[in-house]
Amino acid sequence: MTKQRRRSKAVRREEERLEERYLPSVEEIQEELGQAESIDDFFGKEGIMARLFARTLEQMLEAELTAKLGYEKYESRGRNSGNSRNGKRSRQLQTSGGQVEIAVPRDRQGEYQPTLLEKHQSRSNEIERKVIGLYAKGMSTRDIEESLTELYGIEVSAGTISTITEQIWPLVEEWQSRPLAQIYPIIYLDAIHLKLRREGKVENTAVYIVLGVDLSGYREVLGHWVGDGAEGANFWLSVISDLQSRGVEDILLACVDGLSGFAEAIGAVFPQTQVQRCIIHQIRNSLKYVIWQDRKPFMADLKKVYQAPTRDEAESQLLQLGEKWGHKYAIAIRSWENNWSVLSTYFDYPDQIRRLIYTTNTIEGYNRQLRKVTKNKAAFPSPKAARKLLYLANERITRKWTMPIPKWALILNQLAIRFEGRVPF
Repeated sequence: MTKQRRRSKAVRREEERLEERYLPSVEEIQEELGQAESIDDFFGKEGIMARLFARTLEQMLEAELTAKLGYEKYESRGRNSGNSRNGKRSRQLQTSGGQVEIAVPRDRQGEYQPTLLEKHQSRSNEIERKVIGLYAKGMSTRDIEESLTELYGIEVSAGTISTITEQIWPLVEEWQSRPLAQIYPIIYLDAIHLKLRREGKVENTAVYIVLGVDLSGYREVLGHWVGDGAEGANFWLSVISDLQSRGVEDILLACVDGLSGFAEAIGAVFPQTQVQRCIIHQIRNSLKYVIWQDRKPFMADLKKVYQAPTRDEAESQLLQLGEKWGHKYAIAIRSWENNWSVLSTYFDYPDQIRRLIYTTNTIEGYNRQLRKVTKNKAAFPSPKAARKLLYLANERITRKWTMPIPKWALILNQLAIRFEGRVPF
């Protein structure tokens, strides 16, 4: 009984303290504003906005409760309305102006839930959103610490930042394992490389990326897979198998870079998929074996091959290229001849589809934006850390992908004819 009395007295004292807080009058606000000498006086944890924020928000909460109860404060008719005010409770909020105490009014039946506070949730929510936003831009832990100190006047340790970013890990796993569409007309496969710390050593590690175009013509990143040191083609086989396990039943066209064994890896899981090797990658690899003085005339002849209107014309030009340059640059010519089956796939399709598949520029543009985020990282401490940052970067990048590929309806009609029975109507 004594403990209950003590608690009751403590509660009453707290309510009396909160009741003594007064709301700012127009004159007080004008007086505060009149003290400003520059724009800097308004902001920061000691600024005018911070001093006025708590009392102004409390006034808004009182008005909100009045609207809910249907009577003004201290009106006697409220006692007979079935519900009434029941003191106040203290709540701490952290804003960009610093930490403030808010006196939140209560009703006797506990029905009042302040909607205004949803915009100002709590210190942790606001800080967490800021941390995750800065982390998503590729900022280092030290830079995030400094930014929070400047914005909020508080110190957040590296461990706290790590704990906050850890909250997005379930979202990363959910995104990476989400069900996929049954059919993708086109997919692009490529990789970027990151510095990853493993067993005390920093290794250059590939992150494998698949970007798909669905039946509606919209682009979608299907996942990020951090390599484990296995051979590229072997790891791609596990990636493609993962796509199948997540619901993909058919892929019409797969656009890949110059990795050997790529076509075999795709064919092992989706044997009907047509593979197109990136022409731009092939050109770059060929020029490695051509001296600078010969590159211009060599490229003039090579263009006649990959820019030919038909496969027959392209093969004729490739034969002439070999006769002219084969004795000098045998490796460059042999590379085109040996990979011709996957380099010439696009000749089977109309111009609209050719432009989509002869190069992997679509996914390379996405990769460039990922590199802007990851370039500030000297080395990731773990694959998990890399995947978290790539997921957040992906969310920002794909937010702008709101339109389908231009002229997609025409392209889909052409694909339906070429892959009869495999494109559902």
